[in-house]
Amino acid sequence: MTQVPNVTLRNGKQIPQLGFGVFQIDPEETAKAVETALEIGYRHIDTAEMYGNEKQVGEGIRNSGIDRESVFVTSKLNNGFHRPDDARKAFDKTLSDLGTDYVDLFLIHWPLPTRYDGDFVSTWKTLEEFAADGRARNIGVSNFQPAHLDRLAQETDTVPAVNQIEVHPYFVNNDVWAYGREHAIPTEAWSPIAQGNVLDDAELQRIADAAGKSVAQVVLRWHIQRGNIIFPKSVTPERVKANFEIFDFELSSADVDAITALDKGEQGRTGPNPDTFDMIPD
Repeated sequence: MTQVPNVTLRNGKQIPQLGFGVFQIDPEETAKAVETALEIGYRHIDTAEMYGNEKQVGEGIRNSGIDRESVFVTSKLNNGFHRPDDARKAFDKTLSDLGTDYVDLFLIHWPLPTRYDGDFVSTWKTLEEFAADGRARNIGVSNFQPAHLDRLAQETDTVPAVNQIEVHPYFVNNDVWAYGREHAIPTEAWSPIAQGNVLDDAELQRIADAAGKSVAQVVLRWHIQRGNIIFPKSVTPERVKANFEIFDFELSSADVDAITALDKGEQGRTGPNPDTFDMIPD
């Protein structure tokens, strides 16, 4: 079986660099998709309360027959539960829905700096409780900007294990990415192929043709070589398998640089801006 590289976190624990994401996968399809991914060799599943499929993720893991300790499971705190008491209840529900007594990584999904009086610090301190009692083996953040991370550093005792942000060739997100490198906070990249927007890019197609790979595989490989943790999603078994087959080739440094140069800055962003995003799901 293909050996997926690990990224070592600040506490010495390791996270598989390639995982399987379940964002926008219908709950009715999630359990089978997770089971298929685990059969192919994935050992890292990324979900969230906001996705509405935590129960089915747990079901898929159990159906796979693979020991829970062998699967790295990430979930995230939904935007409506930032107040400490709400966060505690939400975390209990996440564990219950997943059917597990711990998660390997638990994230604040969005900082919401214009909500809750801008107080994501008390939310983070609540996650520190989950880490202290062992129910979250690692805690981290998602969509945090450098100013948000600086505030956590100044007002709390724990550096996030990871920061999950939008990153892809059209939106390299270099300021946040570089902050992570400088402060030893690994970057997890959501929307790693820009929701498919990069698949028709001529430069990427040129590199893919030369490598004998698909554009998606080349982009995922670019992420790996830049140190990003990724979790592409698909419900098509062939595509799930193809996304896993990115460890039998390597991009040249020139190709990595050429892909990075496709960055369009803010014009390339496909998701919300974390500085202004304030959605509370129904």
